[in-house]
Amino acid sequence: MQSFPGFLAMLPSFETQRLIVRPRGINDLNACLAMDRDPAVLRYIDVPWRGMEEHRQFVVNRITRAYPAGLGYWSVVLKLVPAAFVGWVLLTPYDAVGPEIEIGWRFLRSAWGNGFATEASLPVLRHGFETVHLDRVVADIHPDNVASLRVAEKLGLRCVGERKIKGKMLKAYALEREEYLAASFRPSAKRESRNP
Repeated sequence: MQSFPGFLAMLPSFETQRLIVRPRGINDLNACLAMDRDPAVLRYIDVPWRGMEEHRQFVVNRITRAYPAGLGYWSVVLKLVPAAFVGWVLLTPYDAVGPEIEIGWRFLRSAWGNGFATEASLPVLRHGFETVHLDRVVADIHPDNVASLRVAEKLGLRCVGERKIKGKMLKAYALEREEYLAASFRPSAKRESRNP
C-alpha cells in the first residue's frame, strides 16, 4: 500500500450546496442497517453477511475499524435537516484490505435521482487526491447498475476493463492522480467548503 504523508488522522467534514458529508460514527449504525434492509438498495451488491447479527457486526466493524489516516466512511445528511441521513460515501483500502483505494457510495432509495451521490462523493474524492495524496482511486460497479456507472463517470473515473469479484464480472473504473489534477470537473472552493 502506498505511504500517506502527514495530515490529520481525523476525517474532515464537507459541506456542499445541499449536503453535509461528515465522518460516519456509531450513531449512524441504525440508519445504515435500515438502509441496507431495502432490497432495492442492495440489488447490485454481493453482501458478505447472511443474517441480521452478521450484518450488524459487519457494519460495526466498518464503522470502528482503523483505516489509514484520511481514509474511511462519511455519512451524508441533508444540510437543511442535519438529522436526515440519506447515505454514505467511502474512501477506503479496497474491500477494507487494499492495496488499492476504492471510492464507493450507498444511498437510501428515497434519495435516488437527486444527484446526491455525485455531490457527496466529489469532496471526498478531492480530499483523497489533494489531502491524502492518493496516486489512484478505483471503483468496481455491477454493469447493470446504470446510476452508479453514471456517478463514477461524473466523478471523472473511466472504465479500464472488467474485474471478476466473487464470481461476478464487474466494470472496473479508475482515476489516476495526474488525470484528476488535469481535469476540469474538480469541485471549486466556491461550491464547497471544508470543515475540519
